[in-house]
Amino acid sequence: MKRVAPAVFAFLILVLGLEVIVQSGLVVDTLIPAPTQIVKTLLELHSDFQNALLETLRNTLAGLFLSIVIGNIIAFLFSLSDLLKRAILPFAVFFQTVPIIAIAPLLVIYFGFGSPTVIASSFIVSIFPIIANTLAGLESATPQQIDLFKIYQATRFQTLWKLKLPNAYPYILSGLKVAIGLSIIGSVAGEFVAGGGLGAMIDAARTQQRVDIVFVALLLLSLLGIILIGLLNLTNRLILLRRPFMTTSGDL
Repeated sequence: MKRVAPAVFAFLILVLGLEVIVQSGLVVDTLIPAPTQIVKTLLELHSDFQNALLETLRNTLAGLFLSIVIGNIIAFLFSLSDLLKRAILPFAVFFQTVPIIAIAPLLVIYFGFGSPTVIASSFIVSIFPIIANTLAGLESATPQQIDLFKIYQATRFQTLWKLKLPNAYPYILSGLKVAIGLSIIGSVAGEFVAGGGLGAMIDAARTQQRVDIVFVALLLLSLLGIILIGLLNLTNRLILLRRPFMTTSGDL
């Protein structure tokens, strides 16, 4: 509570100040809606927001799951083969540097409207942090540690499982935190062109000049990210309590 209390207090001050500013006419509500208007809009359209949030959540989790599984497999293969890493890693960097909104129309052509395009968009955006962080962690073992495993004639799999993977755990965790945020961004970008979810509501509100709907959607997206990060932190604490593989000093 001591850690979250300052943030909660700052948020309440911000909400109160924004309400006063808008109600006093210093800022027109067509640009920034009052917090009370945001709450009113959420209550009036709660069914639409609920369905849109659930759809965005499903697509985000699907894209994030694919990026975690495929990204880690690719990183493990790269750690075992330097030739494979030099041959394929530049393509992963290419997809990371191209804005997802620029290739989203292509995804619609390939996958059609709806969830497949949104999931693909979320996957493309979030896979690179998984690959980059996991690979950096797997390569963080010192030469002395690797030489020790060679002395004991450890196989590549044993070295990967008992040395490289425990060392990579903090890097993997950092990659997951980045990927969670990017997966939400990718989902919204995909929904802008493929329809559905909170992204479609934001796009429709843009044409209607309904900034209150946009603010509600943004708050829900922020809440979604906070919840996913919170679940990740909780999972990390449970893992650290048991610590079944968090040491590299075990027997070969």
